[in-house]
Amino acid sequence: MTVHSVDESQRTAAVVVGWCYLFAMAISIFAEGYVGGHLIVPRNAAETARNIMTHELLFRIGIACSLMIVVSDVTLIAALYVILKRVSESVALVAAFLRLMGTALYAAATLNHVDVLRILASDGSQHALGTEQLQAMARLSIGSYTAGLGVSFIYLGLGSTVFGYLWRKSHYVPRLLAGLGVWAPLLLAVGSLTFVVLPKLWTIVFPAYMAPLFFFEVGMGLWLLVKGLRDPI
Repeated sequence: MTVHSVDESQRTAAVVVGWCYLFAMAISIFAEGYVGGHLIVPRNAAETARNIMTHELLFRIGIACSLMIVVSDVTLIAALYVILKRVSESVALVAAFLRLMGTALYAAATLNHVDVLRILASDGSQHALGTEQLQAMARLSIGSYTAGLGVSFIYLGLGSTVFGYLWRKSHYVPRLLAGLGVWAPLLLAVGSLTFVVLPKLWTIVFPAYMAPLFFFEVGMGLWLLVKGLRDPI
């Protein structure tokens, strides 16, 4: 596995990766933390439905943020591939496909939030279903979004772990940062898998297992924007 000197296309891609990490992290915190935290009330379908309809614009902005995350992720994956394919093109391709699968699942999960608005704002449905039934259906769609998000994180974590392996092999960034790029997303993948296999354990470990990835992506984003790629020794 031979690593060559960094060329201009890789340096440009590194800047793109830096911005994408920071941009996606910022709007993810807004969409999931602020919007979701303010509007979605756990185990209370009626209150959640009232919050969403009272603050419909905020909920729609949250959906728009999710769609922007999808665009940012696709851009990020392409830029990572440009940088790391010179380490191993076949391994970089595997990492890219794993992450793209996660991004596709996230995009599909976001459609459930669009369904929430369609259900709650549908006047025609009121004649066939009662208010409580509509609120329960909307809550099910929100639950489907959460489930889809959890599954998408498994593939995101696996793909990012493979990219992290290539970062370590490349010597383009400090070894400590590259090492975090291996273990942080792997922890995300394992933690997200407990959502499927051991849901009771997941409620205990969530969201602590996501914290290391936050530090990696913010740290890597800042490093690439300030320091850039290093020529391998």
